[in-house]
Amino acid sequence: MITPPDELRLLDGPPLDGAAESFAAHGARLGALPHGAATRHLVADLEASGLLGRGGAGFPVGRKWRALASHQGGRPVIVANGAEGEPASAKDRVLMEKRPHLVLDGAVLAAECLGSAEIFIYVGREHEAAVASMGRVIAERADTIRPDVRLVEAPIGYVAGEATAVVHYVNSRDARPTTGPRMSEKGVDGRPTLVQNVESLAYTALIARFGPEWYRSVGRLESKGTSLVTLSGPVRDPGVREIDLGTPLGEVVADAGGVTADVGAVLLGGYFGTWARATDAWRVALDPAVMKRQGLAFGCGIIGMLPAASCGVAVTADIITFLAAGSARQCGPCLYGLAAIAEATARIAGGKAQKQDLEDVRRWVGIVGGRGACRHPDGAVQMMASALDVFAEDFRSHQAHKRCLATGAKAGAGR
Repeated sequence: MITPPDELRLLDGPPLDGAAESFAAHGARLGALPHGAATRHLVADLEASGLLGRGGAGFPVGRKWRALASHQGGRPVIVANGAEGEPASAKDRVLMEKRPHLVLDGAVLAAECLGSAEIFIYVGREHEAAVASMGRVIAERADTIRPDVRLVEAPIGYVAGEATAVVHYVNSRDARPTTGPRMSEKGVDGRPTLVQNVESLAYTALIARFGPEWYRSVGRLESKGTSLVTLSGPVRDPGVREIDLGTPLGEVVADAGGVTADVGAVLLGGYFGTWARATDAWRVALDPAVMKRQGLAFGCGIIGMLPAASCGVAVTADIITFLAAGSARQCGPCLYGLAAIAEATARIAGGKAQKQDLEDVRRWVGIVGGRGACRHPDGAVQMMASALDVFAEDFRSHQAHKRCLATGAKAGAGR
């Protein structure tokens, strides 16, 4: 292992408002990428590091790689997932734009460690700068990379980044989730496949160089290491930041210059995440394990702050409408359940609630989860359930009196 620079972080290097880090600068800063015998213990190192996947589910990376390493179904395929269809997230595109060699390093390490001869870099086509950046580094290193590396532009759509949808798109240009064998058994071209978020691969590239102890040297509570988060809303310096896991949310906001308006609620984890009241949120430790026990979601590292003067019911209606429209529309819970929830919530937000709308939404939220062909409806109703709790009084006011408590105006005014 190489001795890491003091307090090394994922986003170290040239300023993020400048050009992408060059291959020469990347190598000079971090040293050569380990290969051959030096990668023999990488799966064990990933397990020892405790690195969690950064795509939203938080599955242990080492355990995921172990399943591929022990499978006998042929040479696996590696897919670096940079679809980032979550509208509130920007971390993956920043990483691919500014530190693309770290992403490619992680994919190359996965290929060598797991015996793959093929890598796909899957990037959301709407993220044009990220697509261009990853295309440049693939071309720049074409003569030095043993596996074949192909850039795939993912279609626009929330579900296009779901792991089985990624494999389905690579196979047949249809970005809808599928059911069937595990991808570790049968994925791209029927071969075992690793679909790993680009941030997870970037951390892998550093763990391979500096060891699991380096990664575990930070992290304030149970989950070790650092993580990228996307901070938005009324804050002086919004955007992508790197934090030690376990940092209180209030400290992250303070480091970003503080708020510019009163905050009423915070969306944690993204559109599949959970709302929290601002009075509670400032003390929340941004640690996936701790948050899960509290009924909160770290997800893909989103911290979306809602101004106190904004209507949480209306914002929730917009999110659930987006999720209903962005589903794969191939099973009842998405096709009918989410659509019904979205339509009723939109009526409530718009001051046009029917007599049973709020009662129906609560009931539907309780029965949709766990019934879908993929996790899309589960994530949507998790967010919706938290909104019904955090904005409970405002939902009741919208339903019964057609007025918004947050804005003081008639429900739907300005929509």
